[in-house]
Amino acid sequence: MNIFRQLSYRQINLLGFITCITAMLFAVGFLQHYLMLEPCPLCVLTRVIVISLSLVFLLAVIHNPKPLGQRVYAGLAILVGLIGLGVQLRHVWLQNLPPDQVPACGPGLEFLLETQPVFSALRMVLQGSGDCAEIDWIFLGLTIPMQTALLFVFLLGLAVWQLMRKPSS
Repeated sequence: MNIFRQLSYRQINLLGFITCITAMLFAVGFLQHYLMLEPCPLCVLTRVIVISLSLVFLLAVIHNPKPLGQRVYAGLAILVGLIGLGVQLRHVWLQNLPPDQVPACGPGLEFLLETQPVFSALRMVLQGSGDCAEIDWIFLGLTIPMQTALLFVFLLGLAVWQLMRKPSS
């Protein structure tokens, strides 16, 4: 498609930034405040990752670097996006476990971060809990983690596109 070739480096990063902000508004505004769904520890971690990715895209828009810098920002976005996709795949896996294999419910992320070293808390969050295995909302047959995995695939696609395309000066 010709329109995609015409988009500038800044426009693609702006699209990534706007997509991240829209996803956060949806998660907080609609899912949490309208539907009253409380985020599980993996959902909170996912929000941190989406915010981190939005910052990479925003910095790339503001900085508008030369070709080497463009590749660095794209590489950072790919790294953060892969981490986010990995967390979502773990979340989907937890939701598809048989009921007898679902881990017991654990403490919230805030409590873990207050009482444990950061890496220990992250390890416990990634192991998941019964909270993370609950399916609270489905849209078009997809759970929230499935939808978020698709979000990360889209954002990764933007970052890979930035990395693979001929850099603009």
